Amino acid sequence: MLKPIQDSIKKARGCARTARLRLFTGTLAALLANLASSGVCSAAVGLQGLQMSGAGTNGAGLIWSSLSSTNAYTVQTRDSVTEGVWVPAPSTQPWPIAETNWSDPRPASNQSRFYRVLGVTAPQRGRLLKVTLQTTLTAAQVTFYLSQAGYQTTVAYGAVVRKLDYETVNPDGGKILASGLLVVPPGLAKALPLVCYQHGTIVQTNQVPSSTLYGEAIVGLGYAGTGYAAVLPDYLGLGDSPAYHPYVHARTEATAAIDLLRAARTWCATNSIALNGQLFLLGYSQGGHAAMSLHREIETFHTNEFTITASAPMAGPYDLSGATTADFLSTRVMPNPYYFAFLLKAYQTVYQVSSSFSNLLQAPYATTVPPLMDGGHTSAQINAALPSVPFQILKPDQIAAFRTNVVGHPLRAALRDNDLFDWTPHAPMRLYHCHADQDVLALNSTNAVNRFWARGATQIQLIDPAPAINYGHSDGAVPCLSLGKTWFDSLKK
Repeated sequence: MLKPIQDSIKKARGCARTARLRLFTGTLAALLANLASSGVCSAAVGLQGLQMSGAGTNGAGLIWSSLSSTNAYTVQTRDSVTEGVWVPAPSTQPWPIAETNWSDPRPASNQSRFYRVLGVTAPQRGRLLKVTLQTTLTAAQVTFYLSQAGYQTTVAYGAVVRKLDYETVNPDGGKILASGLLVVPPGLAKALPLVCYQHGTIVQTNQVPSSTLYGEAIVGLGYAGTGYAAVLPDYLGLGDSPAYHPYVHARTEATAAIDLLRAARTWCATNSIALNGQLFLLGYSQGGHAAMSLHREIETFHTNEFTITASAPMAGPYDLSGATTADFLSTRVMPNPYYFAFLLKAYQTVYQVSSSFSNLLQAPYATTVPPLMDGGHTSAQINAALPSVPFQILKPDQIAAFRTNVVGHPLRAALRDNDLFDWTPHAPMRLYHCHADQDVLALNSTNAVNRFWARGATQIQLIDPAPAINYGHSDGAVPCLSLGKTWFDSLKK
């Protein structure tokens, strides 16, 4: 029988003030004892009631009273009261929700499920806050920038580069500021297709597209120079966005991009920049993961607002709980061990997989690594402080628990929450991945494509841009991006 237990917690994360309601299955006394021993209970903040709205073939339903300080809510779930992490509960609408009720769309199950509801101040998602003109380039200047980055092409148009600050959501659903880049060709009379490029791993907060043209912003210049309007999200916690970057966190990768697309369309509409309705999505490395997450988010929740023409996720870790986890657990020497440390820090921040980031790490890494994850150090500096087999930074008991507790371990649950093959893409998608990539194994793409095909997806392809050449992760970026753009150009109106 489901028994509601009301427990309120006052907590600050980003701009969100949260209140938590939990619905538990099991013996009341035992659950309260578990909560107390785990330090979960805390002083109430005047929360009203949480009630069941029924449980049947579609699982549990929750009803709660509105909070005076909040007007939007995020429902989270997990399968155990003592282990695992809170992850977003399944929903038929984007989060946070305005209603004070929710029904679990999953079939009823004998398995225990635990829920909590977070109350937040509703964000005005996509609200444009500030526009800053960064620079204006001629076609010759754009061509020069592209050649310096390894793209041998000549463009027809220049580029006007603007930074947009806008409102979006943090991992709890509360409002937060984010930034990104909008690049358009100047003076073009015809309506433009819109393309969203999501960048790869960036550990320094000021190295994002909106801050420097010498990085991945060049991709936006190339698209604008050939007649597209391009948006490039910085992601949360990078650029102008406060708090810590939730690295490879699928949900906020997607929402930060959706809300930048909204902000960009607002600016274009008020500045006589016509858009033709086409939308192309792409990204490389972390950006490949982000592009696939954006594709999923749009087709799940926003088909009334966006229609995807095509997407091209490239070299991303789509199978985090499978291929990527197996690689972490191997004794293979990693070219860039900082990826693992960055991911671990981010998931600790979002999911609280342990009491602290340092608590996960053995000496000397518990002391030396955390200060490097401040957004000011380079990837080379972080690499230099890590073993070449990055899993070795964990305490031995943490490694043993991770290996043996395949289902319930908190980090395992966080990784599963960010896998990207639990849906069926409808718009055409081409995954690009070089077979010799040693940073993000191509098995991530192979597994994702096979799962999509098994689910009935019919417009999915996996392409190695240079099957006869052993391109690594960095070397493969230009071939992948070049081939993806050739495909997009063939579809552009």
